Amino acid sequence: MIPIEPGYPTPLGATFDGEGTNFAIFSANATGIELCLYDEQGQAESGRYWLPEKTQDVWHGYLPGVRRGQVYGYRVHGPYDPAAGHRFNPNKLLLDPYTRQMHGAFQWHSAHFGYRPDDHAADLSFDDRDNAPWVAKSLVTEIAPSCTPGHWHLVPWQETVIYETHVRGFTLLNPEVPPEMRGTFAGMAQPKVIDYLKSLGITTVELMPIHSYLDEYFLHQRGLKNYWGYNTCSFFVPHRNYLFKRGSNEFREMVDRFHDAGLEVVLDVVYNHTCEGNQLGPTLSFRGIDNASYYQLMPRDKRSYVNDTGCGNTLNLRHPRVAQLVMDSLRYWAGDMGVDGFRFDLATIMGREENGFSDRAPLLQMIAQDPLLSTRKMIAEPWDLGPGGYQLGHFPTGWAEWNDRYRDTVRRFWRGDKGIAPELARRLHGSSDIFEQRGRRPYASINFITSHDGFTLRDLVSYSRRHNEANLENNNDGHCENHSSNHGAEGLSNDPHIESLRRRQQRNFLATLMLSQGVPMLLAGDEMGRTQLGNNNAYCQDNEINWLDWRLRDSPQSLVPFVQKLLAMRRRFHVLQPNRYRHQPNHNTPEGIQWLNAEGKLMRDEHWHESHNQLLGYMLSEWHETAGKRMLLVIFNASDLERPFTLPLFGKGKWSHLLNTAMEPVDPDQPELMAGSKLDVTEHSLQVLVTEWLPSALTVGANA
Repeated sequence: MIPIEPGYPTPLGATFDGEGTNFAIFSANATGIELCLYDEQGQAESGRYWLPEKTQDVWHGYLPGVRRGQVYGYRVHGPYDPAAGHRFNPNKLLLDPYTRQMHGAFQWHSAHFGYRPDDHAADLSFDDRDNAPWVAKSLVTEIAPSCTPGHWHLVPWQETVIYETHVRGFTLLNPEVPPEMRGTFAGMAQPKVIDYLKSLGITTVELMPIHSYLDEYFLHQRGLKNYWGYNTCSFFVPHRNYLFKRGSNEFREMVDRFHDAGLEVVLDVVYNHTCEGNQLGPTLSFRGIDNASYYQLMPRDKRSYVNDTGCGNTLNLRHPRVAQLVMDSLRYWAGDMGVDGFRFDLATIMGREENGFSDRAPLLQMIAQDPLLSTRKMIAEPWDLGPGGYQLGHFPTGWAEWNDRYRDTVRRFWRGDKGIAPELARRLHGSSDIFEQRGRRPYASINFITSHDGFTLRDLVSYSRRHNEANLENNNDGHCENHSSNHGAEGLSNDPHIESLRRRQQRNFLATLMLSQGVPMLLAGDEMGRTQLGNNNAYCQDNEINWLDWRLRDSPQSLVPFVQKLLAMRRRFHVLQPNRYRHQPNHNTPEGIQWLNAEGKLMRDEHWHESHNQLLGYMLSEWHETAGKRMLLVIFNASDLERPFTLPLFGKGKWSHLLNTAMEPVDPDQPELMAGSKLDVTEHSLQVLVTEWLPSALTVGANA
């Protein structure tokens, strides 16, 4: 057997230098670490070596002759003392946290637990069975070349339109993807797929988790799958099932194809917890390497985990080595794989310090000062389940945040709730009440009506209650309050009046989203009228509930042309792509936003307090090089009755219709409307009008 040499403590992971491989792994509390080598099939152990050196809590060794393709794993020795936070068990073969590729597929087996599951002492017992036959193992790889600057594509924040989708669900039933590539990165990279995304007018594809992940044990017992992927086992390895020929370079090739088409790629990443769960979870990697360092433990009961994630454990991101792991992972995906940005699941955890959340937490500052990551888009899901976990608006300058207050307000307005107009205006304005006072820009607000978590757009107007029976949790999972309405019948309906109203409401939601200040995010399939049959927590449904049915694209319920029209309008009017907050226009600042009542006059304080009012005018002004002053007027009517609206007076201006959600499509021969005339706004509808002229006055007329 080749003798192992001391090697080097950096970089972490397995590094092939052309002659041999250096192995380095962090563990502050281990007493010894064995490196186990396996044959090409990953079954028979071919060698075992004690790592000979420990430098600043990094164990390391160098093996001459070990080349790329070598299968390996670790067995880590130390105390098994859950009460003290230590769960070392050398009978468990562990995955290298820094591996770039994995060999074989994980299989659930009771031997993965560090304790005897059938013992009455639970995790205080000790299991001496070897789990090696059932684990995916680490693989030595070459370091990929960093993404060249020519391939990196960045869309200005104010022009960004996000499309949230899932690699498997988006391609699995797509007839324009070769059958063998469906459900993979190679399928996403197909020209017809990219052509479709481009045709919509979106700029940025946000992929749900693609890091390697596992099904939770309780799902395995129920015969279900973790479809969403928020259960990470490796922060550097793409999920096995998304690879066509099992090569990590397939992800990079997909990113390059998107960049060639002018599209960005953003990854939804989960650095708040891992797949090892709570104290009764398996020992697969971090728990067995150094449980007390990698995880936040309860101060007075180190047997238990802090569970600010609701997933059983919380990564200890305040530990410098754990923060380093996150930073190294981010740099890998941004640098080697060319990713343009990241959406951080339960991002409040990244800013948690001993006394609560801080936008100056070490990890957030590390990202801000990093030469590579500081150039990428950072998006926070600004909450977690811990104390003070809701932090919308409190992330650092430069970050954007999922705005659930936007989602809930728009849903409630179009549902017909009374007294929503003031809150709606704040959300349409890019939530300046939340972001502007902190020096943030409108694009800090990621506006969305739907996301992977909750109802689809069609279900939002078809169901008043969740229907999650297929999750086998007695319909007790998912959100209770969805601010939805079934408009007269729960679920599918053959009533033409109900279906017509549902389609109009979907158009209302989409138009509101695309006409708001801030960055819009569209959920994949909403433009086609996709349904999940009322399931608002379809995380474990790897079936037709989640897979996008591409037959809907050309069906009567498809909204694809409508979305294309909206996004073309958004590009046409730069006032819909603001890089700063606009307020009341004046002679010094002609571009701005005004709020109008039914008489076409500026809203006054007393108008905002009319709780019964469900009619609102939203007027945006901009200066165009050739058209002069251009006014965009959006009229919202969420009431059950048709309401008259007086078009504002602007010199001799005439108003032209651009959009009317009550009509499908807008009649192109519809005559222009004179300023000052009354427009009948259909119930449950939104209308958009435009006027262009060279004015002498820059604000609403004398009666405003």
